[in-house]
Amino acid sequence: MSGVQDIGLDIVDVDRIRLSYRRYGDKFLFKILTENEIASCRKKGDMIQSVAARFAAKEALSKALGCGISNKFNWHSVEILNTLNGKPFVRVIDNSCTLKNASIKISLSHDKRYAASVAMVSFP
Repeated sequence: MSGVQDIGLDIVDVDRIRLSYRRYGDKFLFKILTENEIASCRKKGDMIQSVAARFAAKEALSKALGCGISNKFNWHSVEILNTLNGKPFVRVIDNSCTLKNASIKISLSHDKRYAASVAMVSFP
């Protein structure tokens, strides 16, 4: 396969995200998620587990890119959504971000204590 491939991984303590939400409320959600992501998370049994998984996904993507959350890639550069059958996917929102022409694969996982994500980014 020609091109460049990179992978990123992140794990987050769900209670850390829960504490931030309790402290800052919707202001915290709107800082790290898009309206579509927030609406999706609110439909879940434990909204904060889904928020934490998306937080981890964006961190994993930033690690795959090697830039962290920065001016090249920020919290609102992408959305982490789900297909009708629940499979997570990434929608690039900010066409000026580094992911414009990338192929992105993502996996999310969470339980009561931790949320994790792996992201694979391939560039042509």
